[in-house]
Amino acid sequence: MSSAHLRRLLQRAAAVAGAVLLVAGCGLDSHSDGATAVAPDAVTADPALVHTATGTVRGTVNPDLRFFGGIPYAAPPLGPLRFRPPAPAPTWDGARDGAKPGARCIQDPKGDLEMGRNSSEDCLTLNVWTPPVQASGERRPVLVWLHGGGFINGSSSIYNSTRLTTRGDIVVVTVNYRLGALGFLAHPALGTGPDVGNYGLADQQAALRWVRDNIAAFGGDPGKVTIAGESAGGMSVCDHLVAPESAGLFRGAIIASGPCQAQGALAEATRSSLAYASAAGCGDPAVAADCLRGLPVDKLRKPVWYYGIGENMLSGPVSGTTLLPVDPMRAISTGGAARVPVMIGTTRDEFTLFVALQYLRAGKRFHADGYPHLLQSTFGADAAAVAERYPLNRYGGSAAVAYSTAVTDGAFACVADRIGDALVADAPVYGYEFADPAPPTPDPLRHLPFPVGASHSLDLRYIFNMGGAPPPAPEQVALSDQMIDYWSSFVRDGRPSADGAPEWPQLTGGDHDSRMSLRPDGSRLVTDYDQVHQCAFWASLQH
Repeated sequence: MSSAHLRRLLQRAAAVAGAVLLVAGCGLDSHSDGATAVAPDAVTADPALVHTATGTVRGTVNPDLRFFGGIPYAAPPLGPLRFRPPAPAPTWDGARDGAKPGARCIQDPKGDLEMGRNSSEDCLTLNVWTPPVQASGERRPVLVWLHGGGFINGSSSIYNSTRLTTRGDIVVVTVNYRLGALGFLAHPALGTGPDVGNYGLADQQAALRWVRDNIAAFGGDPGKVTIAGESAGGMSVCDHLVAPESAGLFRGAIIASGPCQAQGALAEATRSSLAYASAAGCGDPAVAADCLRGLPVDKLRKPVWYYGIGENMLSGPVSGTTLLPVDPMRAISTGGAARVPVMIGTTRDEFTLFVALQYLRAGKRFHADGYPHLLQSTFGADAAAVAERYPLNRYGGSAAVAYSTAVTDGAFACVADRIGDALVADAPVYGYEFADPAPPTPDPLRHLPFPVGASHSLDLRYIFNMGGAPPPAPEQVALSDQMIDYWSSFVRDGRPSADGAPEWPQLTGGDHDSRMSLRPDGSRLVTDYDQVHQCAFWASLQH
């Protein structure tokens, strides 16, 4: 598939990605209120108090968990600090209230189901979930979670980590970072040459440095940090695997549903950023920087788009810059990634969620007679080849299912396969596929003329406490327990394992590699992932 056609496909996903997690969120703990917190500390006598390098935080304490929310890891990026790399967080006197998460970063209005509530430029905060301090004083490994949302929506507050922390016996950190134009505008007046843009990526690096310097006070081991993320968060993990300034800040990585081939290039980003600034009234290059920093924030809520056909757009990190010199897919393929253990996986039906949201929100009806045009608009010159591989009669005549399957394979499953194959030469890699055919699903998505299945983001409720859907069946709760055990084991020692569950071998890079298929009727190893997702076919379109 050509890069232009792949971008069109990803643009369709990004157009709805901002609301995916909020729309799709549903919990495996039906009693969770989404705001619980929790556990003791390693320094002070009072388990609710923790001393950081910038001041004391007072959290909330439950018998088996403590929560510390809204902790600044960088200075508020306001006024002259807007469109600059994150500055050190200011100190404070007394005990800062850490009972709840901080404000969300400025969101794309079209994808923000909370309609701007609790959002602010002053958003560079993180949350820490930690178990009680161990009598031995031993520090626990740490998972740092980077949220998804297409780099235009989402926040750290969505991911209640109660079960992951208590069952997994690990420390979890969830992070806010700047989004949209405020996070990724690459206007040349804002920096010199490649020292521009990627403010949101720099925020993530600042959060990782904060973890390195402060997490011991929360009972975490700064030498045992794993970064993880889903969707845009998974793409961010790919970036950190190859970004020079991220080196040494983590020892393991989890990439969930990350289309890591979707990075912008500096030339395109510069053109789009110049047009964005001009539309905002800051078209004079001589004063553009001051003009952009002086705009009311409402003028900057609309994201900057680096690819676009109508409303199908994509924002996010920019390669060819100081922070991200080389496109991650190229760096990974040439041995330029950090040599750390990696877990990488997808859901079986990634793209059905995006098709469902197009159906529900835009009224798109995916009629069978429109299937050729749909493929043409997405795959261009490759449309006929895709139609031959994904004929309607193989999918019960449903254009929605056939199209979703093609995009799932081309943009998600086989991208993960390529990344895994490239990384195995230098470090252990473990592949998986979330394959629950009927996960708990929010109400709007349960009433469609086509199945959603194991779609994008629906696996996250098996890891985090999220609300908004019917309660899970007992076998799904058991799968959640197993997934948390696998994930937390990987965070502890770089190898996923779980009592009573199948042993999970490393990938080898071969055509019949063993991946873990995570299912409520019994997780199992599968060796036909490449064949099911037709990865040889998609690889042939790259040339």
